[in-house]
Amino acid sequence: MENIEFRRNIIRDKSFDFSVRIINLFKLLTSERKEFVLSKQLLRSATSIGANIEEGIAAFSKKEFVVKLQISYKEAFEAYYWIKLLHKTEFINEAEFKSLEKDVEEIIKLLTTILKTTKQNINDTKKY
Repeated sequence: MENIEFRRNIIRDKSFDFSVRIINLFKLLTSERKEFVLSKQLLRSATSIGANIEEGIAAFSKKEFVVKLQISYKEAFEAYYWIKLLHKTEFINEAEFKSLEKDVEEIIKLLTTILKTTKQNINDTKKY
């Protein structure tokens, strides 16, 4: 796979970078802040966003692509929930929260746009 050059893809890049941030936060939360339950939930949902986007990119049909991105969309909302909960329970500070919130909201907006556009394109091709 090293020799395969992937085209730059904003949602792919942002979801990957978000996963890296969450993994680093997970390491901090478990080692320094001694939080294990919420951070594990966040780790699973946040890294699932990018994993499902990758599966969607490799999909064999537009319908399969939409299904995988819908899963990413739902996982992004779940990750947002855990971020808010970690903030409200004071495991992450305001600056950490605002930064993560900005990232996850941007991912949600991108996924919303991609899903709307793709679904519209699918519906348009069915008319002909």
